[in-house]
Parts: sequence; C-alpha cells; structure tokens
Amino acid sequence: MSKPVMLKSNKYGINLILDSSMEFEELLNCVLERFKESEGFFRNAKMAISFEGRKLTQEEEFRIVETITDNTAVNIICILDNDALKEELIRQKIERFEEEQAGRTGEFYKGTLRSGQVLDCETSVIILGDINPGAKVVSKGNIVVLGALKGNAYAGANGNEQAFVAALDMDPIQIKIGDVIGRSADKAPLAVKKRGRKQQAAAEPQVAIVKDGNIYIEPITKGLLNSI
Repeated sequence: MSKPVMLKSNKYGINLILDSSMEFEELLNCVLERFKESEGFFRNAKMAISFEGRKLTQEEEFRIVETITDNTAVNIICILDNDALKEELIRQKIERFEEEQAGRTGEFYKGTLRSGQVLDCETSVIILGDINPGAKVVSKGNIVVLGALKGNAYAGANGNEQAFVAALDMDPIQIKIGDVIGRSADKAPLAVKKRGRKQQAAAEPQVAIVKDGNIYIEPITKGLLNSI
C-alpha cells in the first residue's frame, strides 16, 4: 500500500483500508494521524466505520474506534461489517440514533415569530416568545413555547410520533406530530381532541401528544410529564 491507512467514504460513513503487515500499535498511530489530518472535514460527523485489508480481532476494532472518538471530534455510531445484506439494518440504526438525538438535544429561540416566518430546527426547540397566526415552527424533536402558540407547530418532523408540543397558551391553527395532524376546532374541520379538565377562561400550560392515532391536548401535570 502507498499509505498504511486510507479512508474511503461510503453510504453510511467511512471504510478504513489498513496495511496488512504493519505492527498494530504503529498502525493505530497512523489511524489517529490520518483522522486528525481529516478532522476539519469530519468534525462532529456521526458515522459507521468498516475495515478492509487486514483481519482484526474484536478488541483491535474497539481500540481503533476508541482512539478515534477519544482524540477527535468524530462520533462513531457503530462498526459496519462489509456485508451488503446488513446495509438496511445499519441505515435503521443510524436513523434511530438521529431520532433519539433530536429528542435529547435542543436549542433556544428568543423572540416572537410573526406571520410568514418559519423556524426550522434539527433538534428540539424552546421558544421564548409567541408564535403568531401564519407563523410556523418545524422541529425533528419537541417544541416548547414559553408564550402563546397561535400559529402552526410541527414536532417529530422525522416521523417521530413520541415527540410533543407544549405551550403556556395553547391556541394553534394546526399541530402536527410525526405524521398525525390536528387543527383547532374553530379553524378547520379536523379537530384536535382535548381531554381532562374543561378549557378555562384563563390560559393554562398545555401539551399536545399523540395517542391512539390522534393528537390530544391536555393540561400539563407532573404525572403527564413523567409519562412523556
């Protein structure tokens, strides 16, 4: 080989082509050097890794992954066996990882969204302000509005029906969670179902969740928060 370590991208991440004769400890240093050279390109990337050119023990594979993740900003999700039959399983694992990350991480947005504005987020989002009629928030995770939700909210935009929408004042034109859509009863024929206590004159914090294929809006309680 012209180089003891070569990187080749594939559909799901990186294929590491390794020299078959070099001592493993020396090869490990070469792997680290190669990834550090490419760190600017791969920074914060989430990927699968596969190996070629050398038969590795499971311990050696784990040591390579550990060396990469401990010393660079690359996130190795899993080790990919060079078997085309496993590609679909790997795709599902990566997508599931992204869905989980969307729910566990988040960002803040400060300000009121006015008619015509769209806020599109890769993660969960907390909005410090109102969402006015005609405005829209789209998130792959959850949406929390510390204000009035009077526009459109689309949570779980990657198809995750476990996501939720919460607001201090819940009066949306439309809510969508995953692939389930609901609308306010006075603004469209498909009504969002409200359970629990009757709606009071004063606004109260509420949360929208999917249950039995419908969107339900309920008052926020400690028990409900624990269940989601």
